[in-house]
Amino acid sequence: MKFMVDECVGPKVAKWLREQGFQVFSVYEEAGGASDDQLIEKANTEGWILITADKDFGTKVYREKKLHKGIILLRLTDERSNQKIIVLEKLIKEYKDKLTGSFVVATEKRVRFAYIKEKV
Repeated sequence: MKFMVDECVGPKVAKWLREQGFQVFSVYEEAGGASDDQLIEKANTEGWILITADKDFGTKVYREKKLHKGIILLRLTDERSNQKIIVLEKLIKEYKDKLTGSFVVATEKRVRFAYIKEKV
């Protein structure tokens, strides 16, 4: 599984994901300042599941109909890196097979999935 970690999620989360054996593209480390359009295009083209806390990606997917390989939107009340890792660890453990192709909204208490069909 491949994850693109948005700048707003942070390098500590990217490091943790790498330690778990996942392939990671850290926007903070490798593409700082890239636009949302550039990121969603790169993630889709290269097969990354995008992890973000930026609600604008919901607009990109639902209003602008941007294609994606999966987006995890973290909507946390506690935005410290350790809390992000706790939520992601639980999400990956319980829903690993459902993440690809899904738009996922994750909070400390709830996970919500939305599936969007790709254009053929």
